[in-house]
Amino acid sequence: MKKLLFALGLAVLSFQVALSVPAEPTEAEMAALKKAFAELRPQQGVVVLKGGLATLNVPQGLQYLDPKDAQTILVKIWGNPPEAASGVLGMLVESPKSAVSAGGWGVVITYSEDGHIDDKDALKTDYAALLQTMKQGMGEANKERVKKGYPTVDIAGWAEPPHYDPSTHKIYWAKELAFSGQDRHTLNYCIRVLGRRGVLELNAVAPMTALAPIREKTQRVIAAVDFNSGNRYADFNQSTDKLATYGIAALVAGGVAGKMGLFKVLIGVLIAAKKFVLIGIVALSAGIKKWFKRKADREQLPKS
Repeated sequence: MKKLLFALGLAVLSFQVALSVPAEPTEAEMAALKKAFAELRPQQGVVVLKGGLATLNVPQGLQYLDPKDAQTILVKIWGNPPEAASGVLGMLVESPKSAVSAGGWGVVITYSEDGHIDDKDALKTDYAALLQTMKQGMGEANKERVKKGYPTVDIAGWAEPPHYDPSTHKIYWAKELAFSGQDRHTLNYCIRVLGRRGVLELNAVAPMTALAPIREKTQRVIAAVDFNSGNRYADFNQSTDKLATYGIAALVAGGVAGKMGLFKVLIGVLIAAKKFVLIGIVALSAGIKKWFKRKADREQLPKS
């Protein structure tokens, strides 16, 4: 327990830089944003991820943005630092325009190769008790955040409790988050696909008001993404492949940081160290969305 709480604090403090909100853009900056937006090339149909690791059949009603276009959204439009998009395999959006509209959302796709996860604890885990542990850990982390002058982030509860399918080795869950100083709660919807050597991670971040459409569309996403032959869960070879040092409960709580055995926390909306940081996206994208809303009458975004 102490290790988990300690790691929760480390993880949250490690990503404070992501919580700044961009200022009103100049005309030149707005022109650059519009140009970046116009250059996006959304895709549909079958998409092969990470050189053949997995295949995504883009669900109807969604579009895929490749790693370059995902970086444009995450860095140039949402305002995250460039390292935030490192390792991102792409995004799923309703449309590029929707990703920067009020109430818009996107699913960020990454891959974590921490080893093969033994799923034997999946159906035995008390997720209500795990939630309380996660809340306690966030409470400890928030004490340090307050000392540093940063907003607190609290877990209001499960927006969708964890559901694991042992036949497909896929799990999904959603957390409702409360950021201090914000009236609206934030939704963090997570999908994990277990594979031979690691996990495909799909994360949607949006206002809680988007729960219903995200729930409906993510069910399609869950069915649409799979590891390819040779990388599937059943392809695990215990003689040659590495086992992860954590199970399903730790995956939901955040994951384990390899050699040290500490939890790489997915509390709030973060992904593990040196991967993609989502904790600031809601605040950062809110600033961008205000720009477009205020300028909507005189600055028309390209149609998608």
